[in-house]
Formats: sequence, C-alpha cells, structure tokens
Amino acid sequence: MAKQNDDKFNQIAAETRRAREQREQGYREQALKMYPHVCGRCARGFDRKNLHELTVHHRDHNHNSNPPDGSNWELLCMYCHDNEHQRQLEAQQGNTSSGRIKNTTATFNPFADLKSLIDKNK
Repeated sequence: MAKQNDDKFNQIAAETRRAREQREQGYREQALKMYPHVCGRCARGFDRKNLHELTVHHRDHNHNSNPPDGSNWELLCMYCHDNEHQRQLEAQQGNTSSGRIKNTTATFNPFADLKSLIDKNK
C-alpha cells in the first residue's frame, strides 16, 4: 500500500513539474522575444552566454496570469528576482491579519547604562 502511495505521489509530482516547465517555457520565450535582454532592476545586459540567468518575474506574483501582451511580466536577473520575492515575503511577514504593519519596538538598548558608566569614571 505504501509503495502504491509513493508511486502515485512521484507520478503526480513529475506531472506537476512537467506542466510547470512547459508553462514557464511558453511565457519565458514570449517575454524574451518582447523585451530587450536587460534586467529591469539593475540594468545588467544579457547575451547568449548568460541568457539563462535572466528570468521572468510576474508583477502581480500570479504565475498563472500570462496575458499575451506581456503586461504582467518583467525580465529580471536571477539575483534581482530573488530579491524581489524576498522583499514580498518580508512585507507579508510584517503584516498582521488585519492588514496593518506590526509595530515592533527595540528591546535592547546598548546605551542604557552609559550615564552611570560616565559618572563612575569622573
């Protein structure tokens, strides 16, 4: 029974991976034809040798939103793309369920005892 479940899981995972790769190939190829091979953030240029480092970023973060005019895409180098997703993740973690940004206060004050130390050395 466990073997069957593992086989079924592996089959589903492989199909999902294949579908994602096909979908990505479609919009990536379209975006590479539409836009200059330049990162939209750092303006780094790409040629045939390093074109694999240029990625397609979905502006609305919905990988299924691929309008044919490319309005939801921007080309980013892999470093800027990672940075963009990290910024989005940090923004989400900074929000509470009410949609407000958490108000965090510092708990460590490196100068808390400074006055007493100065007074002691006088």
